[in-house]
Amino acid sequence: MADVDFIHPEIRDAESFRDFHDALADYAPRVEQLLAELRRQPSSNPVIADLFRAFHNIKGDAGLCQIDWVIPLVHGIENILTRLRSNELRFTELQGEVMLLTLDRIEQAVDALEQNRSLAHLRLQDLCDGLESLIDLAEKPLDDAITELIHNITGFKPAAVRLPSRLPSFTMSDGALQEDLAFFRTLALQLEAHSPLYQGRTARNLRLAQDTNREAGLPVDPQQLEAAVYLHDIGMMFLPAEYWLTSAVLDDAHRLRLVEHPSWAAGLLARMPGWSVAAEICLQHHERPGGTGYPNGLPLDRIHPGARILALVDAFESVMLKHSHRGQQRSVLRAISEVNATVDQFDPAWLAPFNRVIRRMLES
Repeated sequence: MADVDFIHPEIRDAESFRDFHDALADYAPRVEQLLAELRRQPSSNPVIADLFRAFHNIKGDAGLCQIDWVIPLVHGIENILTRLRSNELRFTELQGEVMLLTLDRIEQAVDALEQNRSLAHLRLQDLCDGLESLIDLAEKPLDDAITELIHNITGFKPAAVRLPSRLPSFTMSDGALQEDLAFFRTLALQLEAHSPLYQGRTARNLRLAQDTNREAGLPVDPQQLEAAVYLHDIGMMFLPAEYWLTSAVLDDAHRLRLVEHPSWAAGLLARMPGWSVAAEICLQHHERPGGTGYPNGLPLDRIHPGARILALVDAFESVMLKHSHRGQQRSVLRAISEVNATVDQFDPAWLAPFNRVIRRMLES
């Protein structure tokens, strides 16, 4: 497969591509379930066999649907699983991580192709080459090489890759602003109560936003940023639950209603003395550097720095929520990989401090 184009692969047949897209959506949760079982029973030959079969089915469907670039990626994973089946290797957490990374990159690539976007940012050629280099390594060198491969592809070492489920509240100074913040937090917790998947969301987002701001030298007023974290999605509660408590694709009418939610939070804050900056952050947190965001399609230089932080934090949380319906643990590595793979959606100047914050979480 030396001539595989990993950057602009051709979709030879649109219907076959859609078939593969749908099949992959079915295979991916099964792979994750089997990996979770294998972590609990690392010597289970039946689970290893089922996992091999799942990846082999992905490769087989890719061949039938003429999605050639998938084949060498899955083949690299099959090599590891073949050695596990023959008891040449013992299963390790790192082997599971590189299997998930490969699956994630295939999913992201399929989504990008569906939207006519380049795959260059996914570094699929580097991933393919790295997987090929693992073929004959013994167990300890194999894990070391996997660590280096994941680091090279994602920029992060696969350490403890999960955020705590609940983070401490950020204590502000006494006075009227603190009273307002306490009330805003109460409203945010009401939003959390709408779904068990949202539990801890407010605290996670606040921690990431404040730490990213601090990493960059506190260019954004911490109190204003805190208020925006609490209230940026409060407008969701004014919409029917099926608009925002779903992973389904929304139709145009629903999407038009959904894009109104930043202006509702901003409108409330703008009418309260002392919170005009927080209002601006809330209003702009779905604006994008290329002017493709909403509600106003602002260019980068007109987007408040706090809104740029909140855009990253909000996207990071959304990725974890998107995958949680599969029953998997929230994976920081998975979320940061996807955020960094869509760099055109965020201010590159803020990605660097955000990544440093996540890296410290992984390494602590």
